[in-house]
Amino acid sequence: MATINSYITFNGNCEEAFNLYRSVFGGEFATISKFRDMPDDPKYPVSEEDKDKIMHVSLPISQETVLMGSDTGAEWGKQFKQGNNFSISINANSREEADTFFKALSQDGEVVMPMSDTFWESYFGMLTDRFGIQWMVSYDDPSRVK
Repeated sequence: MATINSYITFNGNCEEAFNLYRSVFGGEFATISKFRDMPDDPKYPVSEEDKDKIMHVSLPISQETVLMGSDTGAEWGKQFKQGNNFSISINANSREEADTFFKALSQDGEVVMPMSDTFWESYFGMLTDRFGIQWMVSYDDPSRVK
């Protein structure tokens, strides 16, 4: 069965917010990486001011729930405003299921990032559905995860 989690986007204070959430809910970060950890890619340059911002953080809240988040880079931050700074993240059980979810959710919506293999070892894509809801779809192939 697929799992659905909340993904919150911040404008530079993600690490501070997630340190608070960790103090409230307990546990440890399953993942925390910064934009400086991304491989260089001319299509997605990272400014010096964004390099220490959080690219991705995940905090398990329960056995089935993970709170995830990131900061926006200057380029991506233009689309986020107070009140729309979250996405629903769905983790599929296969590439095929991820493609099915992505195709159905993006119908009459907007593809932000098509499904593709990523440097963080996930098959991943982002979209806004026809109702304006932001989605992140991913599949983590157990044979690819380090």
